[in-house]
Amino acid sequence: MSNANEIEVSAKDLPLHCPTPEVALWSSHPRVFLDVAKTGHVACPYCGTKYKLKAGEVVGHHH
Repeated sequence: MSNANEIEVSAKDLPLHCPTPEVALWSSHPRVFLDVAKTGHVACPYCGTKYKLKAGEVVGHHH
């Protein structure tokens, strides 16, 4: 597999889901929500796109 994209996201992008609205419809897959807030980075299980939270972003936890 080639190098997967890594996309930097901010707190305003949460809840994070893949594919994002910018993904072309032909390369789309079922929407999956990803918990980037837990570790600061996450990879999509469908397409392998990597997401990382921008440094210094504060994520509010809803409990």
